[in-house]
Amino acid sequence: MMLIPAHHFRDIERKPQYLQPEKCIPPPHPRPAGAMWFIRDGCGIACAIVTWFLVLYAEFVVLFVMLIPSRDYVYSVINGLVFNLLAFLALASHCRAMLTDPGAVPKGNATKEFIESLQLKPGQVVYKCPKCCSIKPDRAHHCSVCKRCIRKMDHHCPWVNNCVGENNQKYFVLFTMYIALISLHALIMVGFHFLHCFEEDWTNLLRAYGLTREETAEARMSLHEIKQPLKVSSTECSSFSPPTTVILLILLCFEGLLFLIFTSVMFGTQVHSICTDETGIESLQRKKQQRRERRGSWKSVKETFGGDFSLNWFNPFSGPRHPKPLSDRDWVRQVSSVSDTENTETTTEEPSEEPKDEDFAEVVDE
Repeated sequence: MMLIPAHHFRDIERKPQYLQPEKCIPPPHPRPAGAMWFIRDGCGIACAIVTWFLVLYAEFVVLFVMLIPSRDYVYSVINGLVFNLLAFLALASHCRAMLTDPGAVPKGNATKEFIESLQLKPGQVVYKCPKCCSIKPDRAHHCSVCKRCIRKMDHHCPWVNNCVGENNQKYFVLFTMYIALISLHALIMVGFHFLHCFEEDWTNLLRAYGLTREETAEARMSLHEIKQPLKVSSTECSSFSPPTTVILLILLCFEGLLFLIFTSVMFGTQVHSICTDETGIESLQRKKQQRRERRGSWKSVKETFGGDFSLNWFNPFSGPRHPKPLSDRDWVRQVSSVSDTENTETTTEEPSEEPKDEDFAEVVDE
């Protein structure tokens, strides 16, 4: 193997066998097409469970503390339907984002036979990931949690226990949007509930259970009236006691405010990323990247959400598009000079006009 002189100080890192194309062996049992994608990461699984628990907690408080005890049936039915619909769409989007292949590159395809089959021409290179032994297409990055290279990888999100990439970015955007909407809806309902409870029911409850016998005597109440339980308003705030209700509502307020801020920021970041056709990783590496031609904002949005604007954009059960298998030209990149591939951690094979042995490879840092 021939090495570029400027990178001799990295020779030790290139000595392990997995850096050599002929040592890359495809997995004995490749994933069948359409198989469910799931990352076995303890932290990610725990975060996904916590996400579901918090949504179900908000569902419990909204239904059993605010809506069901209310005597305003129209208010309860309308808000109950809206909140449950948003919660269902949020959890459905979460499942699709978690269980959809984000665009993983086939593992172990950087074999000598496959590289030779590409028939590289002068000026063409292929980049090999030394960690998962796969050829990296343009705009693909390796995820240390998924242990795979992901096409158009934006970031790895532990809350969905998956990478956000080419095939599941739509579901992640919908998840953040619906969580932000149910958080805002819950905060508005809590505000109305506190206002009405303190104004009517809780004031009567405190007066009913806080009066002393001296106060009742001063009010000239009869002995019979004193022995009878004092009546409160016919409209109840909650089926729980006032202290329990206050605690549940305060926790819901804290949760709703926290998730509203977090998911709103994530939603705005993702929309900006789609409109600029630049992933989060690419924006961080902007100074190190080559200039590339970018698609228009509307074209990028349509490609992410699956065609022209329609209600399917907001449907987590409608896929963004049918992922096309990568062709031979998708694996090959065109570079003008060696300087374009500096500061990388992948292997490049570039043919030369001079006669070389079949095992010749030019190794540079991407």
